[in-house]
Amino acid sequence: MRALLAAVALLTSPAQAQTRCITTPEAEAMTLVALPDIIQQTGIICATRLPASSLLRRNDSGFLAKYQDAADRAWPNARAAIVKLSDPMIDTLLQSEFARPLLTAALAPVLVGRINPADCGTIDQFVTQLAPLPPVNTAGVIVTTLRYFKAEKAKGKAIAVPDLPLCTEERR
Repeated sequence: MRALLAAVALLTSPAQAQTRCITTPEAEAMTLVALPDIIQQTGIICATRLPASSLLRRNDSGFLAKYQDAADRAWPNARAAIVKLSDPMIDTLLQSEFARPLLTAALAPVLVGRINPADCGTIDQFVTQLAPLPPVNTAGVIVTTLRYFKAEKAKGKAIAVPDLPLCTEERR
């Protein structure tokens, strides 16, 4: 969860984050695009801590395939959000068929590299509990949780949350 926020933070400068923001649907699209690689990389980091039957370790499962399908559908919206946060000229680069795999493959190891192997069991339990949900719901849970953490940090609580430029929450 925090890993995804860090990825977005890498795409924006502090000045841009103050003047540009992404909506909840845009943040969810970016989350969906990142999740397949984050799931795979987490499985690699946790390989010695989890049984082979763990969803995080099973690359051949329908679980990962449903996240990949959702990522494919979310890419156009995620790409638009990335362009919105950066420079419009980046849109041409992001339209390449190589852009998305390069972006997610480069960011996922950096993001999951912060995982403490002692937390692998908890992460596995979390992923297993979310597995029955459609990927878009999982992305929604992640973004809502990040919004909550950000609000708690704004109240002065000591919570480490990357400075994701989320727009003021719109009521649904």
